[in-house]
Amino acid sequence: MQSFKSQESLVAEKSYTCADWQGGYQSLTQEFDYWIDDIEGQIPTELQGTLFRNGPGLLDVNGQPFHHPFDGDGMISKITFTNGRAHFRNRFVRTTGYLAEQKAGKILYRGTFGTQKPGGWLANIFDFNLKNIANTNVIYWGGKLLALWEAAEAYRLDPYTLETLGNEYFNGALSAGEAFAAHPRVEKNCDQDGGAPCLVNFSIKPGLSTTITIFELNPAGEIVRQHAHSVPGFCFIHDFVITPNYCIFFQNPVTFNPIPFALGIRAAGECIKFQPNQPTQILIIPRFPKEGQEKIKILETQSGFVFHHVNAFEVGDEVLVDSICYQNLPEVEPKSDFRQVDFEALSPGELWRFYLNLKDGTVRRELIESRCCEFPSIHPANVGHPYRYLYIGAAHAESGNAPLQALLKIDLESGERQLWSAAPRGFVGEPIFVLRPGSEKEDDGWVLALVYDAAHHRSDLVILDASDFSKGAIARLHLKHHIPYGLHGSFTSEVFGEI
Repeated sequence: MQSFKSQESLVAEKSYTCADWQGGYQSLTQEFDYWIDDIEGQIPTELQGTLFRNGPGLLDVNGQPFHHPFDGDGMISKITFTNGRAHFRNRFVRTTGYLAEQKAGKILYRGTFGTQKPGGWLANIFDFNLKNIANTNVIYWGGKLLALWEAAEAYRLDPYTLETLGNEYFNGALSAGEAFAAHPRVEKNCDQDGGAPCLVNFSIKPGLSTTITIFELNPAGEIVRQHAHSVPGFCFIHDFVITPNYCIFFQNPVTFNPIPFALGIRAAGECIKFQPNQPTQILIIPRFPKEGQEKIKILETQSGFVFHHVNAFEVGDEVLVDSICYQNLPEVEPKSDFRQVDFEALSPGELWRFYLNLKDGTVRRELIESRCCEFPSIHPANVGHPYRYLYIGAAHAESGNAPLQALLKIDLESGERQLWSAAPRGFVGEPIFVLRPGSEKEDDGWVLALVYDAAHHRSDLVILDASDFSKGAIARLHLKHHIPYGLHGSFTSEVFGEI
């Protein structure tokens, strides 16, 4: 394995240019369907299945730009692996808002994170009709492919063609407009269900007090357990973690002032303010509440902001939670341009471990990784259980804040790090770990990640050996176009594509 220093010496002190990074934030208006034939290396023949990715594919409507990429319309990308070959397809989720705006050729909806309808505050005042953009995650569960956005219901898609089939309400268990979050967790062996897999997800209904509803789905895609909990204050929660007994949420210290939003002056995301002098609250909710048991336990730790967690597991009286933490929330300013972000002025995301003592209510934490990092991935069988390896997008340099240009493997047992870098002109997205069929070793498999190649304004699908990054990319699949920077995705061993 190359050391960090030898890898870093290959790239100039600043490993990127803003102009290169900005190229990944151009809209992709076309929908493609083709076999990938421009490949460096070789696709492993054992790699069989389908990689789904979701993210904002449109950053504008007919030249009218969205104020924030998180307001962009969801686009699903699908790469199917079969017999050593790969097939690509992408389609936009045909949400009600997407279809209306494409027909009108202009922005018709306010966006959650900053986009306003043209016409100033008079055009936006008292308009609370936000567009479901279905742009955050995509999962295959219970025989259904679902595009997820945390503030509204899921959209169901055809896993072969990616055609939009309509909203998914899980046999009437959810009502129209009820949220189904974008960060479900799958427990591979749920004791409550006789060892069957179980998908756990949640919804947030914010207000002066916030309602958190937890859903548990069986392998048929049916909601078999559902319970709601009221917690004080406004919750801005994107992700959570599970153990066999608990769901754990980090309630970030933020406030929401609805008045500028209601008056059309600001978008909802611009009304959220970070409170650095307030603690982060950790909400621990039993998955299977027993008679007389506390419905919810609230612990406190120092102020910070968490978008994503890696994993959680129980050890005696403690629950251990590994999370990517920021010193504060980068707030969205009304007249800012997200393409002009000053990375060096922002604090990086760092990986921390939290020890939650359920007996005495204390929290202690320790730093695992100070290198700027985001979008973690682990072996799917270890969700909610002790684990050794994690894979995560990372900055090329060891210190400071920067775009993600590398993939980092961390061995939590030995402390060893392995780094694969796409710098200076490559920018990585979320890595996905895929287990080699039949393997029992935790890191025996592959890491798949989309990499934006600024030199050719296209994206590559990179395949790494998860056990040894020093081999470099096993295969690099060159797409015919770029894919705008995405958010989350998943892999299924089901083959949905051309055979």
